[in-house]
Amino acid sequence: MKIGDTAPDFTLPREDGTMLTLSAQLARGPVVLFFYPKAMTSGCTAESCHFRDLASEFSKYDAIRIGISADKIEKQKKFSDKHDFDYPLLSDTDRKVAQAYGVRRPGPLFNRRVTFVIAKDQKLAAIIASELNMDKHADEALKVLAQLAGNK
Repeated sequence: MKIGDTAPDFTLPREDGTMLTLSAQLARGPVVLFFYPKAMTSGCTAESCHFRDLASEFSKYDAIRIGISADKIEKQKKFSDKHDFDYPLLSDTDRKVAQAYGVRRPGPLFNRRVTFVIAKDQKLAAIIASELNMDKHADEALKVLAQLAGNK
């Protein structure tokens, strides 16, 4: 996957069991899709909470934040409830979406930590990868959203 590519569409279950489709979300605004390795771990908690804490910044751009991991719905629900996340967490247990986005690691290894900023036209505007800098994902996504909105 590279910038300018069309983001693969998908439908996955949210932490509450309802289904979410990427293309339906894009009708509302740009999407910041962040893949994280495992719910309830320290790094993923820090990253996810940073996305939560910047809610008002993302709302300036009508951006929809979506977290995704291979965790089961029940674990995603527990993770969301524990940290009061105001955005959906998707369950990609067979890791087909992770594979489509190129973040699936082989065998039982957890997915890579990568964030995709997807413009309303379903084109990739940015790919942000960092396994160790948990704030980089949301911070860089906001910069890209500002550029998309013409606020350089």
